[in-house]
Amino acid sequence: MKILITGSNGFIGKHTSLKLERLGHEVFKYDINSTEEELNQFILNADFIIHLAGINRPLTIEEFYDGNANLTKKIVDLVLKNNKNTPIIFSSSIQATLDNDYGKSKKMGEEFLLNSTLPVYVYRLANVFGKWCRPNYNSAAATFCYNIAHNLEIQIRDRNYVVHYNYIDDIVDEFIKIISLNKHDGSKEILYVNPTHDCSLGRLADLLYYFKNEIESDRHLPLIHNEFELKLFKTFCDYLSDEGYTFNFAEDSRGSFEELYKSKKYGQISDNVSFPGIVKGGHYHKYKKEIFYTVIGECEIKQRNIETNEMLVDIVNGDNPNPIDIKVGYTHSIKNIGKNNSHTIMWISEIYNPETHDTYREDVEK
Repeated sequence: MKILITGSNGFIGKHTSLKLERLGHEVFKYDINSTEEELNQFILNADFIIHLAGINRPLTIEEFYDGNANLTKKIVDLVLKNNKNTPIIFSSSIQATLDNDYGKSKKMGEEFLLNSTLPVYVYRLANVFGKWCRPNYNSAAATFCYNIAHNLEIQIRDRNYVVHYNYIDDIVDEFIKIISLNKHDGSKEILYVNPTHDCSLGRLADLLYYFKNEIESDRHLPLIHNEFELKLFKTFCDYLSDEGYTFNFAEDSRGSFEELYKSKKYGQISDNVSFPGIVKGGHYHKYKKEIFYTVIGECEIKQRNIETNEMLVDIVNGDNPNPIDIKVGYTHSIKNIGKNNSHTIMWISEIYNPETHDTYREDVEK
């Protein structure tokens, strides 16, 4: 499918473009430096539009309405002018209910879409957080993550002030779910991305300080108690390393594996996602240490001593935190024995290097 993304260089735009391209879609990228001629051509050829472009830090009040309302109207008019019925996803904001210029300009954009004849999906997003979010701009979560990771001070005016959050991956998944529908009828109702996570500024700061202290301790992995803490931890790890490492992400029919953090001093942290029934692993290390910590779902972790054949079996569940030490000289595997996808945070004592990998294949069940 050919998909136009406006605001493609923004925080949400980058994540959405990357995921769509990974799924095999052709993405037309429109951003602030693009021309009106490019916008016309993109709209003429697009099968779907994800309208993310907007203004939230203008130099003048007029820029709010030009970037949020007028651009939206222009897109609607161009689609209709070309006699197309292109579905449109629009990223609005929960501030659309507020009496400020940002909120009012977003509300106007919503009305242009909802009053058109086009199939539209208008989403009011909460405060968005996740990796690549720009610190010291308009996200307290990103600013706190960056400052705490770099030992800088943070300012909290009210520790009890509660912020509503949407996680970037949840937003992208929701958009892709809409794109994947067999038929696009649109919705005349305002839509929201679930789940929305509520967290006070004080709690947010406390969690981030806890994450940093645990990573720098002998334990290396913090205890994760719920889905929001996992998402926040994965976000925080993105701000930790300035050592120039490349962080890899891989996915296949078994699940995915995402590197979160690398440090010459503290080792490497990754997030392993397994689909139900999937077994991963089947190797041992001669000197590397590892910790497996399943934070969502239920898994069976097996370890077999390659010399004595002693077998260790642990059933771990995200509802009852229990980090498992992977012993040196034990070939090991992890199997998702639950009904849903499992997330296991993995720490290894050093960064993976293919030249000194210390990883040797051997079936646990041999």
